[in-house]
Amino acid sequence: MTIPDALDLPDLPLTTDEDVTERVRDVVGCAARRQLWLFFLDADDCQLPVLLPIPDFPPSPDGGNAEQLAASLAALVEELDAAQVVVVWERRLDDRATTLDRAWATRLAEACRVAGVRLRGQLLSHRRGVRWLVPDELVGR
Repeated sequence: MTIPDALDLPDLPLTTDEDVTERVRDVVGCAARRQLWLFFLDADDCQLPVLLPIPDFPPSPDGGNAEQLAASLAALVEELDAAQVVVVWERRLDDRATTLDRAWATRLAEACRVAGVRLRGQLLSHRRGVRWLVPDELVGR
């Protein structure tokens, strides 16, 4: 297996879910703390050179928190000329999505849809690795 140089990463498109998972696994890895990670992709599915960890995101999507985050994402997407966003929910739990994980993912997906932000996907970084939050796990699906 060839390990790409970090300087080459922007040139390697993340066209498949496995590509995204591998990149998140390489960059975020197993959870060390509770925080949110934002990866921005261009129109060719290449990662932009901005990676945003957010250590102090609100504990709940309620009270307009999901909508505020989506509005901030919309502003960042415009400023960075990004086409889509990958969201990673890092938390030191097992790989099962909690009620709060599902609530945040569901509310953020809806708020991003309303704000015109294209989510490439949402993943969980947990104690043992990284996995996708699949649509069946979202509230109301």
